[in-house]
Amino acid sequence: MAKLRYAEALNQALCEEMERDPAVWLLGEDIGVYGGVFKVTRDLMERFGEERVRDTPISEQALTAMTVSAAMTGTRPVLEIMYADFLPLTVDALANQASIYNYIWAGQVELPFVLRTQGGGGAGAGAQHSKSLDAFVAHIPGLKVVAPASPADAKGLLKAAIRDPHPVIFLEHKLLYNMRGEVPDGEHVAEIGRAAVLREGRDVSVFATSRMVHEALKAAEALSAEGIEAEIVDLRTLRPLDLSAIVASVEKTNHAVVVNEGWTFCGYGAELSATIMDHAFDALDAPVERVGTLDMPIPYSEPLEMAVLPDAGRIAQACRRAVA
Repeated sequence: MAKLRYAEALNQALCEEMERDPAVWLLGEDIGVYGGVFKVTRDLMERFGEERVRDTPISEQALTAMTVSAAMTGTRPVLEIMYADFLPLTVDALANQASIYNYIWAGQVELPFVLRTQGGGGAGAGAQHSKSLDAFVAHIPGLKVVAPASPADAKGLLKAAIRDPHPVIFLEHKLLYNMRGEVPDGEHVAEIGRAAVLREGRDVSVFATSRMVHEALKAAEALSAEGIEAEIVDLRTLRPLDLSAIVASVEKTNHAVVVNEGWTFCGYGAELSATIMDHAFDALDAPVERVGTLDMPIPYSEPLEMAVLPDAGRIAQACRRAVA
């Protein structure tokens, strides 16, 4: 089993799927000659040619609409939107086209495409390039939303997303691209909609997404020294949710903390918190705690940015409140 960076695992997934299926092709800004701003598509244009790896002008709105049309004609495009901050430009194509066509045409039309993008703070990229807009896309029925937190999941879930007959929004995090981890060689396809328990615990369940999974694991280490054993659940897929895994964990620990890097007001954590209340209320011994980014634009200043973003310390504090 090879040890790869997160970005290399994504590159491997794209390469293997393009070799497996000639209908798979890539498009996006600077993904060809330059290899992508985070080098996820490095060397793919040389390997597969300009017809299957296409550099495009900067127009996220037009690119997403083109991707929807291309998917309807039988190809499997993988679109890269450079920064998740530009997802609002794609919402018309996603909400008014991609997410509804299979429904309004009674299943006669499939839209097998992936929209890859990266978001999140912590890199000093300022208010324009640091947002976590998970809630924007997870709100729309008809879209699947995936957020891998490890190199192995990056590869396995991207391969699954490319093979899926429906639109998949694939959310990466800029601080994970250099993370190294073991990745299965060859055919490794993870299941979309399946959460993973990364650390067993008895006192409180922490449901985390993307980079916050790793902050939650750090928090669990600190809490363990205090005698609090937190169970860390990586949701892996934001929509569809692995509801059975969530309920099972809450029934085991009787306390829940939800962690998402998006803003808490009307955010993904709010939906997750309400879902736990709806399906596991009788198992809870305390209200669900939420941890997210403070309700303001992401500062450029590093100390201020760190103060705004959720981290292991705030997660640990939420766990202590939950079990108090």
